[in-house]
Amino acid sequence: MSKEKHILPVKLGDRLDLKVETLASSGDGLCRHEGYTLFIPTGLPGDVAQCEIVKTTPRFGVARAIEFSERSKNRVEAPCPVFPECGGCKLQHLNYDSQMAFKAQSVTDALERIGKIKIPVPIETVPAERTLHYRNKGSFALGHRRGKPRIGFYKEATHEVVDSTTCDTVLEPINTIKEWLRGLMQQHRLSIYHEKNHKGLVRGLVVRNSPETGESLLGFVTTTGEFPPKFVEQLLNRKSLIDLGIVGVVRNINNIKTNVIFGNKTETLWGQDFLTDRLGDLKFQLSLTSFFQVNPFQTVKLYECIKEWVLQKPGPVLDTYCGNGGISLWLAQAGIGVTGVDNSAASVADAKESAKRNNLPNCRFVQGSIEQFLEDPNALGSAQTLIVDPPRKGCSEQVIDAISKMKVERLIYVSCNPATLARDLARLTDYSIKAIKVIDMFPQTAHVETAVLLERNLSS
Repeated sequence: MSKEKHILPVKLGDRLDLKVETLASSGDGLCRHEGYTLFIPTGLPGDVAQCEIVKTTPRFGVARAIEFSERSKNRVEAPCPVFPECGGCKLQHLNYDSQMAFKAQSVTDALERIGKIKIPVPIETVPAERTLHYRNKGSFALGHRRGKPRIGFYKEATHEVVDSTTCDTVLEPINTIKEWLRGLMQQHRLSIYHEKNHKGLVRGLVVRNSPETGESLLGFVTTTGEFPPKFVEQLLNRKSLIDLGIVGVVRNINNIKTNVIFGNKTETLWGQDFLTDRLGDLKFQLSLTSFFQVNPFQTVKLYECIKEWVLQKPGPVLDTYCGNGGISLWLAQAGIGVTGVDNSAASVADAKESAKRNNLPNCRFVQGSIEQFLEDPNALGSAQTLIVDPPRKGCSEQVIDAISKMKVERLIYVSCNPATLARDLARLTDYSIKAIKVIDMFPQTAHVETAVLLERNLSS
């Protein structure tokens, strides 16, 4: 017998009057029409608008708001001139208190719906004092039109570059350096990479800046090939670089057809291949490719939260996915013995150098696979607390299994994705949640950073 075809209550081009009920985890408005889920980009709870259906699937559709008859009481004017075309910040039109409420609710929904977890403690929020101009790194996509470079970020769900002379979330020196480069690239007609035919030289620009030291590191991501000599001459003009606060110009070579930004080889064109940043009294060495939290102002609050939890039951700490060692060094400065582990050789090299700079011999770093490290029966050693700070995909099943076998007393899970956080916490059945904090590392966006303190059940 043939399967009965499900008839959708809408079709492409339909125009409907819709009321936004809530925000989806993506930051899009969400409503239901005859039981069918519709997402409305830029829609906010309380909006009523005439909308056009622009996409349908068996499970959901997307509608474009054409004209509003009622607007949400929490709607504000977005400061960015390319909002909402640019896919970087989805919540600039929502007042900040409501942004924080949305992020806390995102964690609640993920834990309850995905993890099937009954939340035993209140979810605390740590809002940002600086909601614009907070990012210490800009990773810019490149394109070109009519012979002129386009520099900005991708339009959502596309590889179409939305060109803009400014980004309201990055620190101002990053915008200044980007626009200086735009002028040089246009003047010398620099070849820009075209991903469809895999031709062209420059794939992307990365600018790191420290608000504490004023130093900036400029990076090009390119295919193999040579820059025009006159471009290089102007680019590496010492006076211009010093005036802009640039301490190093580096080139990362990525010649593979991939969406991954960086390749494996980085070379220095001028100056040094790192900048010095500072959080509190700590100095950090940051290379172009090493991981570091992009919001230094909120990072201090996150690190202080972790330190407070660790000091409740002092003892050695094992810090996995440690990146360039930010959490490890912060704890070591408080007199805690820490071992940091990360798969990235560049990040671990930066972490080791930062430990030397800060004279912290109680902090050591190991480069290698997290899975293989934790599967060693002696991996935990005398550590009382295990910290995991995985990428968005969360912890692998191997890591979760290893944690259960290690029987560590306390676990601190730092997450940038509520969905994978909920999935992983649901697997850790031997542990109970003792505290949850949502630290707003990414104002104006739908990204959510969460720190969770867990303790091993006495019966486990």
